[in-house]
Amino acid sequence: MPAKGKHRRPKSRSLTRGLVAAGTGGAALALPLIGGTAAHAAPAAAPAAAERTVAPAKTVAAAAQAVAKKAGTVTYSVVAGDSLYKIAEEHSLNGGWKQLYKDNRKAVGADPALIHPGLRLTIGAKAEAAPKAKPQAEAKAAPKAAEEAETSEKAERAAETARADRSERKSAPVAQAAAAPAKPAYANNLDGWIRESLDVMAQHGIPGSYEGIHRNIMRESSGNPLAINNWDINAINGTPSKGLLQVIQPTFDAYHVEGTAYDLFDPVANITAACNYAADRYGSIDNVNGPY
Repeated sequence: MPAKGKHRRPKSRSLTRGLVAAGTGGAALALPLIGGTAAHAAPAAAPAAAERTVAPAKTVAAAAQAVAKKAGTVTYSVVAGDSLYKIAEEHSLNGGWKQLYKDNRKAVGADPALIHPGLRLTIGAKAEAAPKAKPQAEAKAAPKAAEEAETSEKAERAAETARADRSERKSAPVAQAAAAPAKPAYANNLDGWIRESLDVMAQHGIPGSYEGIHRNIMRESSGNPLAINNWDINAINGTPSKGLLQVIQPTFDAYHVEGTAYDLFDPVANITAACNYAADRYGSIDNVNGPY
């Protein structure tokens, strides 16, 4: 017997999959029965599919950027006020605006001066900076540069030394002249002649005094440098005595003192030669007190 009372319909669980028979003209098909929770879980697969769909596009873009970067090119969008020259300068483009126009001739058209905002230009590689010297080349160049610098320094020192030498040689005569005592000025008279003769005699070690010279001159010629004796034995023999101290030519020739004029009538030369002869014959002109 059936039991009495109310019967509750069993509650379907959301995750329970069942089978339901559907009538199809006597045949039964088993269809999966999907609960509510399963219906909510299905969209979770959608992002994965979308991701699989977008991934190729990103890969293509990245690849394009890599190719552009490798090629050294960029895409530039023209703005108001731009010109091919300005753009090439700002991007340091090899070949300048002419290369930029050549690379974008189809996009720009026949007139390179007419570019409009929004036009997209492909800009090639930037102008390359001067290549840096390789470390090895620098290492090789360093000793050579140092050697050249040292050579230049040596040459400069040599030039400086040469200049100093020339300057020293030029200043030497001046210094010597300054160091040497000034030659005294002698009066052109008997006093001056005697004093100059005494200075020459002192240089050659010839004895004599002012008084001894003056005394003998006054006796022999009275101070006349052109006096000639035409009556004594010397004159008779053809060699008259001449000058302040009445010296004959052979005696003057034998006792002439270097540094004086080779002239028997020259007052200084005559006095100096006579004193040199008197020193040899009498020990000094001071010892002569008469004809000699």
